[in-house]
Amino acid sequence: MTDRPILFSAPMVRALLDGRKTQTRRIIKPQPVSPYLENGDWWDETAPGTATPMVLKAYAGDRLWVKETHAHVGDNGDDHMACPDLTRLVYYRADDVQPELSRWRPSIFMRRQDSRLTLLVTDVRVERLQDISEADAIAEGIERHHSGWMPYSTAFYEADGVTPANYHLDPRESYRSLWNRINGFGAWEANPWISCYSLRVIKQNIDQIEKVAA
Repeated sequence: MTDRPILFSAPMVRALLDGRKTQTRRIIKPQPVSPYLENGDWWDETAPGTATPMVLKAYAGDRLWVKETHAHVGDNGDDHMACPDLTRLVYYRADDVQPELSRWRPSIFMRRQDSRLTLLVTDVRVERLQDISEADAIAEGIERHHSGWMPYSTAFYEADGVTPANYHLDPRESYRSLWNRINGFGAWEANPWISCYSLRVIKQNIDQIEKVAA
């Protein structure tokens, strides 16, 4: 078992907290030529008869501690006496803090001790991005609306631009728009090899889990 950090955007953190997100997909770098699974390990056949072991971000049994956009008490001129919760030392952007803070720390700078979510990897698959099923698209945490699934393109997802006519009936189309929003225009169409991680979400700091288990 290995502990590794992983970055998530604020909407995906909310999906984890809400219990909507139990999978995440990440682009494999460098891209494999012809990956295959043998005896529980992933290999890449780079040439006929020549295979090399693939190095993935995580493996079944690993724990991932979530890094998200945040701020420390004091970053915005506040202090312990000004903080409504005197035991709270960190604000999280995904919580829609009111009033909005002006100084946020990017997720990449989050310290392990400030993380509030731990993800246990239960399964790992390697596949093409566009092979995602409807069930897996839903497990990625896309948002449901009465008439369909959220369109995540910039034009519709910002502010009040979403109308019922814009909702996707196919959850895979919703996830396609989300992938392009996160990874850039044309990222879905490139159809890269990705690693798909199935997750069990634990709403607790990774080191606090060890203390409770002890």
